Amino acid sequence: MFCFQCQETAKNQGCTVRGVCGKPEETADLQDLLIYVCKGIAIYGETLNAAGALDPTAAHFICRALFTTITNVAWDDDVIIDRIREGLAVRDAVKAKAGSAVSGELPDCATWASEDKAAIMAKALSDEVRITADTNDDVRSLRWLLVIGCKGIAAYAEHAAVLGHEKNEIYAFLMEALASTTKTLSVDDMIGLVMKAGETAVTTMALLDEANTAAYGHPEITEVNIGVGKNPGILISGHDLKDMEELLRQTDGTGVDVYTHGEMLPANYYPAFKKYSHFVGNYGGSWWHQNKDFESFNGAILLTTNCLIPIKGDNTYKDRLFTTGVVNYPGAAHIADRTDGGAKDFSPIIERAKKCVPPTEIETGKIVGGFAHHQVLALADKVVDAVKSGAIKRFVVMAGCDGRMKSRSYFTEVAENLPKDTVILTAGCAKYRYNKLNLGDIGGIPRVLDAGQCNDSYSLAVIALKLKEVFGLDDINDLPISYDIAWYEQKAVAVLLALLSLGVKGIRLGPTLPAFLSPTVAGVLVDKFDIKPVGTVADDIAAMMAGK
Repeated sequence: MFCFQCQETAKNQGCTVRGVCGKPEETADLQDLLIYVCKGIAIYGETLNAAGALDPTAAHFICRALFTTITNVAWDDDVIIDRIREGLAVRDAVKAKAGSAVSGELPDCATWASEDKAAIMAKALSDEVRITADTNDDVRSLRWLLVIGCKGIAAYAEHAAVLGHEKNEIYAFLMEALASTTKTLSVDDMIGLVMKAGETAVTTMALLDEANTAAYGHPEITEVNIGVGKNPGILISGHDLKDMEELLRQTDGTGVDVYTHGEMLPANYYPAFKKYSHFVGNYGGSWWHQNKDFESFNGAILLTTNCLIPIKGDNTYKDRLFTTGVVNYPGAAHIADRTDGGAKDFSPIIERAKKCVPPTEIETGKIVGGFAHHQVLALADKVVDAVKSGAIKRFVVMAGCDGRMKSRSYFTEVAENLPKDTVILTAGCAKYRYNKLNLGDIGGIPRVLDAGQCNDSYSLAVIALKLKEVFGLDDINDLPISYDIAWYEQKAVAVLLALLSLGVKGIRLGPTLPAFLSPTVAGVLVDKFDIKPVGTVADDIAAMMAGK
């Protein structure tokens, strides 16, 4: 195997034996093969797109397949093999539609096929499907920066599609991008596609924002309970709000309470979910605490998307663990996809929850969130006045991911040591590093404004663009805003590319720069966008307060 898609990759170079995430070599190799098959689909799909005949089945498959390969999503090799078989059938169908429009010598990803499990496994182990098959470091770096960004775009597009919101331009770009990795392109052309990925990420996050708010209303400033009730419960983690909606509806009146975990915390901010009295609040912290949190929760657990980590040590919750959507885990029960026009059937997890004891209380109190763009813009006059009066000297965007590395204490220490006239704008699970700290407020404006999930980083961009307009500035970089971003997985890369496409410069990125950036490509990003690694807490705070 060779995998360097996440921040924790071994020695910040690449996992070659077993993933730091716990991913076995065979699983990693099968995921590489699934991407390889998607590239073959894209070669034919790009031709259909050019003729104005985008294939929706192929587009949906590519989104779900790329989502499957995001860190901490898919752990069951048999499920991944079935998806490879499905992908080959999709490729054949698209190939038939493209007909003679695709000619000439085709790459292996467009022609290889087998239904046999042993042959699929052998292909997954072959050199041609490895990331390292690209021998030129800069070509490999740009191709995989593009693919990794596409994984994040695909995940967000999948969430939007579940709620009935789609844009063909997003699907067309994913096919263009994947097909491009099979071609010999100039460095400038490859960089152009990476920047186009950023533009597409903005489009996709805007679409998902529209889908979420149309279905569930605009997030509201909300105090979220972090204690527990007296009933047995279901703990729902991940990002899929449609699953949240259906679970709340089906548990209503059953005597089973519902709690959020990790990236599902922002579900507490949506008005549509507040009508359910059995929606208790949030339990635990970010994804990497789940071995401990899931064990003490005592009830049933539902994983709707990433991040699911392997069950370790003496943990006993496997028989209480349920997956759904693209997520899978060997031995865990799986809730099947909804049929067209129907809902998922959550009765198995509800019945399992009824047999459980209530959660063990691990903390008490409340945390505040719900500061998405609609809510913050409603407070725009108050925010602008605070800036003009000097009460707020600077905003620091600390969005992104959390992770296990001890060096991530940097983000907690930054939050603790920022001057009291600064406001932190956040989204994603990075907030768990500081959202339970008592940092106070500025004239009633909390010093930590949580916009929501990682995809709600779009809200932070909208807020910045609105402030640019209000203050009459020509350049977004003239705002009193600094960016100190934590990353872990591929959706954070899509968010980063989105910020770059909006012209944001001077982003600090940590706790390490991505291993998939070659020195040359990293140099381009530094020269063009002034991306920099995080440094010491004191030095970075001083630089940010000086606007550097």
